Amino acid sequence: MLKRLATNYLRPYKRLIVFVLLFQLIATIANLTLPSLNAAIIDNGVAKNDNGYIWRHGGIMLAVSLVQVVFSILAVYYGSRASMGLGRDVRHDLFHQVTGFSSREVNELGAPSLITRITNDVTQVQTLVQMTCTMFIAAPIMAVGGIIMALRENVGLSAILIFSIPALAAAV
Repeated sequence: MLKRLATNYLRPYKRLIVFVLLFQLIATIANLTLPSLNAAIIDNGVAKNDNGYIWRHGGIMLAVSLVQVVFSILAVYYGSRASMGLGRDVRHDLFHQVTGFSSREVNELGAPSLITRITNDVTQVQTLVQMTCTMFIAAPIMAVGGIIMALRENVGLSAILIFSIPALAAAV
């Protein structure tokens, strides 16, 4: 039921969802770049007492952080637009469906129950779509990117991921 609801009502917001995916990807890549930059500053700047290197790469880190923040904000903005539009459309259709009920049907279902369905239940679906656009899209990108970054740093040490990721997935 939820899949059909999301498929039907998110179709007009397909472009916004694509923007969310793109912006989350860029923000996550920027987020995954920061530890490497920090390590370079420590290895090549602090260890060698090269203040110029520290300042240059610190500026790069600041720029990457700014990119991450801007694209994270854009992803949340477009995800919110899509979820709010879905909520508006579902409420509109539910309202018109309920106003077509006869008095007997309204009494049978109960007016308070119908009001709850139009307000609270739609808000729950709206929140689910918003969370999907922000957290559930970013998490797999972050997981895959994190594994790639870990393998790039040290393949042997990254073998622990073979055991820890399935354990974490089972716990979640």
